Amino acid sequence: MSTHQSYYVPAQSAWPIVGAIGLFLIAFGAGHFIAQLDTDSSWGFYTLLAGVATILYMVFGWFRTVISESMSGLYSDQMDRSFRQGMSWFIFSEVMFFGAFFGALFFIRIFSVPWLGGASNNAMTHEVLWPTFEAVWPLITTPDGTKTEAMAWTGLPLANTLILLVSSVTLHFAHTSLEKSKRTALKIWLGLTIVLGIVFLFLQVEEYTHAYTEMGLTLQSGVYGNTFFMLTGFHGMHVTLGTVFLIVLFFRVLKGHFTPENHFGFQAGSWYWHFVDVVWLCLFVFVYIL
Repeated sequence: MSTHQSYYVPAQSAWPIVGAIGLFLIAFGAGHFIAQLDTDSSWGFYTLLAGVATILYMVFGWFRTVISESMSGLYSDQMDRSFRQGMSWFIFSEVMFFGAFFGALFFIRIFSVPWLGGASNNAMTHEVLWPTFEAVWPLITTPDGTKTEAMAWTGLPLANTLILLVSSVTLHFAHTSLEKSKRTALKIWLGLTIVLGIVFLFLQVEEYTHAYTEMGLTLQSGVYGNTFFMLTGFHGMHVTLGTVFLIVLFFRVLKGHFTPENHFGFQAGSWYWHFVDVVWLCLFVFVYIL
């Protein structure tokens, strides 16, 4: 007679609705924050911050609940497979999320701009757009005639690319150290990965400051400014969440959590971080270089 492991069914949780509220506040606040950039109103920005705070609260609270259940021995092999499937589908949904933005970028560059350029001999094209319109990418001239600068791939973007590439290597070494029960090396490599993630975010803030104050490149800088900040901004948000994920893993490592045989929580963090790195490489090529 075969035996079966029991399948743990978690109790009802408020964390999903808390996360939904946080995402709503982020979307609502971000939309109004952008609309209020040229006004004295700032409630959209504070709504956005409230949404971010709510998401962080949800993340840490939900992590605490799952960690407590895991360390209590409530999870079976079937539950582990469910977590793997869930994380796989989550990353797939993130691929589709960024795929939509990359698709918009490709559509603009490959179809929209050349189509407008094909009608450049028609005075109506310049009348509808602006007199100095040129069908070239990036579109650094805005409808009001203001010229901006395109962000070069050298300097901070190149440095951030190298930082993320190195962080993937250090995280791989951390994962390998965990599988070999080398706890000291695990702490060092994981801590170094977290530092690299924080440095990346700091340099991205520096890049944005440079773009706004010295290059004239803002969210109001036409379709190029829109696509640039949407793609890099959402990626920066994912790096932030990934860094929070790694920090939680680091404190769990300090408490002695994870074994070579049972460490899917660590593996899930690694999957997410490597995914974020791959997205940045695509950004670096298609947004900065090409």
